Amino acid sequence: MGMYYVYILTNWCDSVLYIGVTNNLERRLYEHRQSFVKGFTKTYNIHKLVYYETTGDVRRPWSGKSS
Repeated sequence: MGMYYVYILTNWCDSVLYIGVTNNLERRLYEHRQSFVKGFTKTYNIHKLVYYETTGDVRRPWSGKSS
């Protein structure tokens, strides 16, 4: 299996959260920040990365651990 990233983004005032999964975090953050796709993150200007973790199992990606 490959390596996947579970990530959480928010907007500038931390009022909206977005949770995503990708196999290339750097590319995906670039796509969010450039607003390439019309949708939730573009509508709410969600560009700030607040958390990420890696996993090898995309079917059960988030451990839910608290820091």
